[in-house]
Amino acid sequence: MKRKGKNSIFFTPQEVANRLRISRATIWRYIREKKIKVIKFTKRTYRISEKDLNAFLKKHHVG
Repeated sequence: MKRKGKNSIFFTPQEVANRLRISRATIWRYIREKKIKVIKFTKRTYRISEKDLNAFLKKHHVG
């Protein structure tokens, strides 16, 4: 579920995986490799901002 913060929209890693039609494992690999910036709220709560997702997509666009 998209969450709206102060002027920002945040996605869970699962939502990003669904949106990009790739596996959760791939998203987590991108996070570990620091290809996608992630915000850690708690020990088990991670979010990806729409801004950071768009930056990732722009940098890794194919076609």
